[in-house]
Amino acid sequence: MTGGAVDLDVVEQFLNTLDERTFSWHGEKFVPGDGLSSVEDLSAWLEKHGLATAGQELRPSDLALAVALRDTLREALTDGTDSAKAAQALASFPLRLAPDPSGHLRIAAASGVAGLDAIIETVATSVAGGGWKRMKLCSSADCRRAFYDTSRNGSGRWCRMEVCGNRHKTRAYRRRQQ
Repeated sequence: MTGGAVDLDVVEQFLNTLDERTFSWHGEKFVPGDGLSSVEDLSAWLEKHGLATAGQELRPSDLALAVALRDTLREALTDGTDSAKAAQALASFPLRLAPDPSGHLRIAAASGVAGLDAIIETVATSVAGGGWKRMKLCSSADCRRAFYDTSRNGSGRWCRMEVCGNRHKTRAYRRRQQ
């Protein structure tokens, strides 16, 4: 890993290592699962996203930290995208200001796992800069995927309009027709 923060797409993918989907769509049945159920899973995920540090051997305590981070951030998104809730969610993860190579200050995390530090730093920077308000959980109770809301006014409710939004609107239409 080169160090420093990652983009919110990686944070979104990290949050979605917990898959709560329980619906079928075009013949594909989604089954809930946890992509971070072992140290090997965490190691593979960090490596896949360019966040693995050469020579760092992960321990069960690192897995517990990753799951706690993911669950805490997902919980902060559960009732909306209140930046204060996200900041509170990060309270368990030490942050400090550190000089970057250009001499400016940046937010730095010290969890002991460099890949997780990059995620923590990205979330903290996003909360401070206002970008976190667009990170959301899908409003569909049988989905709950994390997504970055790219709608113009930031009012998106579903991870994918053509899947969850359409399912919601179809159910509402059918209720009105009864």
